[in-house]
Amino acid sequence: MFLNNQRLHLIHGILFVALFACAAFYISESSAMKYISFSPLIIGIILGMMYGNTLKKQMPAEWQPGIKFSSKKILRLAIILYGFRLTFQNIMAVGVEAIMLDLIIITGTLCIGMLLGKFMKMDSETALLTSTGSAICGAAAVLGMESVLNNKAHKTAIAVSTVVIFGTTSMFLYPIMFRSGLFHLTDRQWGLYTGSTIHEVAHVVGASNPMGEVIAGSAIIVKMIRVIFLAPVLLLFAFIVARKAQKANGDNAQDAKITIPWFAFGFLAVIGFNSFNLLPQGVISVINYIDTFLLTMAMTGLGMETHLRQFKEAGIKPFLLAFILCVWLIVGGYFIVQHLPIF
Repeated sequence: MFLNNQRLHLIHGILFVALFACAAFYISESSAMKYISFSPLIIGIILGMMYGNTLKKQMPAEWQPGIKFSSKKILRLAIILYGFRLTFQNIMAVGVEAIMLDLIIITGTLCIGMLLGKFMKMDSETALLTSTGSAICGAAAVLGMESVLNNKAHKTAIAVSTVVIFGTTSMFLYPIMFRSGLFHLTDRQWGLYTGSTIHEVAHVVGASNPMGEVIAGSAIIVKMIRVIFLAPVLLLFAFIVARKAQKANGDNAQDAKITIPWFAFGFLAVIGFNSFNLLPQGVISVINYIDTFLLTMAMTGLGMETHLRQFKEAGIKPFLLAFILCVWLIVGGYFIVQHLPIF
């Protein structure tokens, strides 16, 4: 009977988060949210934080495990299903140069972010989460890294906030730079540049559409290739985290084990399956819709566990780091695209 009550409370908590996710989807369909390209994920974390900092005390405490389940377990399933947005044919369509460009941008962003975080004496987890969000695919990358680090929820929320601020800024800035002729790039180079340097997939779509179909098409594919790099990056940092734990344990180093993010392998496996084109496009669309809903639930649950005072305690450093990384992506990305001989 006790176990049945526990399961019932867990389900209640999950359904409660799902209700907020439904509201996030509804709000995201408004013209204002579409104009600024705020996805349900971003709206979900905002709604979750609003509730978590106002009315959460009124929620039954027994529902809390359902919220944690949404922000942890459902998240991993959502990242696996994210693979249905990609195929290996997408990679072949844009060529080796796009892969090389994404690899350089991701590596550079992660290295710069971690070095700056250390120089600024930031919390290492917050610096890594912020850098990962800027380097790969915004909120989804932050959530993936959160599963590897198993850090406190407010650190993830802070990193996601930086993605929202600077990704949205870039989304409006890139079309202005394109029209002004500030950067001398061909249409192909603009597509590579946009897809490899803007944070979120939604931000890339919003920035590239005003530039024309040719630029938008290549920009989105280049961005999705960045998403594929999420899996190897998570595996790499899982190994690094385990090594640090071994050093910290000293004599008990052999007891430290590598926590393998198995969902990263699931993500790659789904991409491989999707590359065979066995499912109709309508089915893929439904899966992607469900996946977005699950990601929104994870973001909402995360927001509910975040308190505004934690932002105050973190200070301005994470946002300063994200700003510097944004400048690097804009300026450094331009020079890489323009001057590397492969382009």
